[in-house]
Amino acid sequence: MLKWVLVALAMSAGAAHAATEKAIVAGGCFWCVESDFESVPGVKSVVSGYTGGKTANPTYKQVGKGGTGHYEAVEIAFDPAKISYAKIIELYFRSVDPTDAGGQFCDRGESYRTAVFALNAQQKAVAEAAKAEAERALKRKIVTPVLMAGPFYKAEGYHQDYYKGSNIVITRRGPKAQSEAYKFYRDACGRDTKVKSLWGQAAAFAH
Repeated sequence: MLKWVLVALAMSAGAAHAATEKAIVAGGCFWCVESDFESVPGVKSVVSGYTGGKTANPTYKQVGKGGTGHYEAVEIAFDPAKISYAKIIELYFRSVDPTDAGGQFCDRGESYRTAVFALNAQQKAVAEAAKAEAERALKRKIVTPVLMAGPFYKAEGYHQDYYKGSNIVITRRGPKAQSEAYKFYRDACGRDTKVKSLWGQAAAFAH
């Protein structure tokens, strides 16, 4: 009897694992992209990190300084029975300025560029189709590349869920809790204003 219980538990665990897929995207500040996608039904978790470059186990300071080739990116774990990869990529394109090759909003430089990192050929085809559809919708050239994914390096712990943290940090407006500092940064950077002006009613996550 115990053997069959163990087998059933193993099968259940395997089914749960199979029900999770991943998507990797870069959309400027990873705090913002993490915040956006953690609000999406069907998304199980979002991890901030670095990918696309050649430096192994990079630090935030190294990536921000430039020269590593890495993007600030997020790894999205989702349940494909509740949300499709295609829908995630559709939301992604409508949450960034995919016409900007130099960064995103107030954040400039190689680490803030946009990109979709496909984990397999099927994801690449879906992402390319979503890119073409977004280009038709905008009637402007989209510069966001669709690349095959390489290693994804998880960012330092203090970057994870930064948008809802309670630690006190120093800002231009004085000491604030992380969550308040994040809201101040997002507003001052003009992310939502730009996304709404670009995408109109189709804008995703614009606060």
